Amino acid sequence: MKLIGNIIWFIFGGLGGALAWFGAGLLWSITIVGLPIGVQCFKFARLSLAPFNKEVVYHTTTTNFVVNVIWLLISGLPLALTHLASALLLTITIIGIPFAKQSLKLAGLSLRPFGATIV
Repeated sequence: MKLIGNIIWFIFGGLGGALAWFGAGLLWSITIVGLPIGVQCFKFARLSLAPFNKEVVYHTTTTNFVVNVIWLLISGLPLALTHLASALLLTITIIGIPFAKQSLKLAGLSLRPFGATIV
C-alpha cells in the first residue's frame, strides 16, 4: 500500500503540495536570517511528495513557538488552506479518504512546522 499510495498521491496532489513548500522555501532562503526556515520547508517538500507511512513528531520549545508564530503569519496560513482545500476535494470519493488524511496531516504541519520531526 505504501508504494502504490505514494505513486497515486504524487499524481493527484503531492507534486502541487511539494511545489508550494518548495516555493515557500525559496522565498525564505532569500535572506540569511530566513535560511533555516527555508531548509525546513525543503524537508517538508520532500515529505509532501511521499507522505504514506511517515509520521510527524512535535517537540515544543520557546524558540520553536516564536518561529512558528512568525511562520504562521507569513507563510503558514496559505499553505494550510491549500492542503485543507485539497483534503476537501479528496473526500468526494471513498477512495480519496486516505489521501485526504495525508493532506490534513500536511495542513497541520504547515500551521506549526518548527519543532516537527519526520519519523
